[in-house]
Formats: sequence, structure tokens, C-alpha cells
Amino acid sequence: MKAIVFTEYGPPDVLHLKDIPKPTPKENEILVRVYATPINYGDLTARNFASSQFNMPALFYLPARLSFGWNKPKTNVLGSELAGQVEAIGQAVTKFRPGDQVFAYVGMKMRANAEYLCIPETGMVALKPANLTYAEAATLPYGAIMASSLLRKVDLQPGQKVLINGASGGIGSMAVQLAKHMGAEVTGVCGTARLDFVRSLGADRVIDYTQENFTQNGETYDLIFDILGKGSFARLRHSLTPNGIYLLASYKMKAVLQMLWTAVTRSRQKVICAFAEEKVKDLVFIKELAEAGQIKTIIDRCFPLEQAAEAHRYVESGNKMGPVVITIAGEGE
Repeated sequence: MKAIVFTEYGPPDVLHLKDIPKPTPKENEILVRVYATPINYGDLTARNFASSQFNMPALFYLPARLSFGWNKPKTNVLGSELAGQVEAIGQAVTKFRPGDQVFAYVGMKMRANAEYLCIPETGMVALKPANLTYAEAATLPYGAIMASSLLRKVDLQPGQKVLINGASGGIGSMAVQLAKHMGAEVTGVCGTARLDFVRSLGADRVIDYTQENFTQNGETYDLIFDILGKGSFARLRHSLTPNGIYLLASYKMKAVLQMLWTAVTRSRQKVICAFAEEKVKDLVFIKELAEAGQIKTIIDRCFPLEQAAEAHRYVESGNKMGPVVITIAGEGE
């Protein structure tokens, strides 16, 4: 089968099309023919791990680097999200059948930039939304899992004011839509090129961070959800209501210490740094919302598998205005 392979860290040019062995499902696995896989932040980080910014506490850097490979990548095929069709199943599989259309998140194991992939039936895989194309469905799993899990930790209530800092990415775009579904008044923060994209997701207000500093406009929020951990509690606390929460999806040790400090001092304002819990029910929940027309995805551009390097260059250019997807098989094939 064909796959995009890289054997060294570096720029997009390290990605090459190559024939590799087609996997065979174990007794508890399903073999999925991959139709589409998006390029997300994790793909860019893994491809260029040696020089990428590490957006987690430093103590996690060593195990992460050892897991990915110190001098060269251990996992040679990128892609952590996908949508496709089940081609074969292992003898012990009961949840899926050949022909099922699925979408999935395979995490750090990656390997979705290939024509076929094996996934445990107990993994993060579910039937895809029937009303979405494979390309559209492929962009949902990671953001759905992260945003759903993290928003559950803050018990968001209807009518509350929420600001999503980094509203145009995979997690942020899903957080905007989920917060709206929960009845919140949502403000999204993003760059100039993606203002219309975030508006189209349903945000009540969109702020261009290159033109306006939301910490200085006098507005306060019940929740500030910081996707890439670019902010600081000291700088943001004046933008929180007296009982406001600063929630981070990605964070450094300083934010962890701030979380502990607000807990020890019993501050009414809270900092929450948490890992998302990977639960299949979140995929099923998003599937139901998508089929009900309450969740959507707006793709910027699709690239064929053999143009993966070009797709990575486009994403890194900063010009993308929504998800960028690598398509591996036609919708009707």
C-alpha cells in the first residue's frame, strides 16, 4: 500500500510517498481503508520534533521525545485522525462490520497517512456522521475529544460568557460550537485570515488578535479557554468575572503552579490545567450533533496523498482558513 513516510525530522520536504506492507488486523482489530486524514498541530510537531515548540510542562519533554524518537522518528507515518471504511475485521470483533463508514482518533501511534490502518475495536473509533463526507468527518475526532472532555470540567451553564483563545484550530473550532450548543455567549479570538471561518461556526463575536487585545477591552468572561496556552493568568484575570475560570488545553509548568496557587488560596477565580479523557462517547456525541445539523466543519483545502509535503507547507504558511485534509481515496470508491 502507499503511505507518506519520513525517516528524519525536518521541514515538509522530509515527507515522501512510499510503498509499505499492508497491515493485517489482529483478532480484536478492524482494518480501515483510509479515505481522508487532516493535518493537525500534532502532525507538524511530530514531523519537526527536534525544533518544534513544546507546549507542555518541561518534565514531559524527555518521555515525549523518547517516545517519538530522539535522533530520528520511531513512527514513520504521520496522521492521528481519519475517516474511512472498514474493509476487514478480526475474529473477536463484534462492534463493526466490513463496509461500515467510520471516523477515528489514533493519537500518538499515528499512521493514518496511508491507504490502510488497523485500529482496535475498543479504540477511539465510531461510525461517522452519515451526512458528512469522509473529508469533513476526518477533521472532527481530535477536536471533539479534547473540547468535549475539557469543557465538561468547568460545568458550563447557559447564558455564561465564554472566550475561546485560538478559536480557529481543531480544538478551538469544536469548542466554539460546543459552547454555543450549551447555550453560552461565545467570543472567538483568531488571526485576520480566519475571522470569517470562526464567525461561520456560530461565534457571537470574533476578535482579531492582531488588531485588538481582548485583555484590555474591559469585557469579562465566565470562562476563558486558552487552546495553546499563550496567555498568562496574571494578565487574563482582569478579564475574568469574580468566579471566572481560566481553562488551558496546553500549558507550561507556570500554569500548573498557578492552578495549585488558586486552589491553596481558595481563590474564587480558578486556573484549570487538565488532560482530556479519551472516550468513545464523545465521538458518538459529536456524530449525533453533526447529523442534527448542530456541528459543522468547513474545509479550506484538500490535497492528494502524494502532495502531503505541499499540504504541510500550506498549513505552515499561516494562510489556511480552516482544516486542511489529505485525501487518499475518492468518496465513491
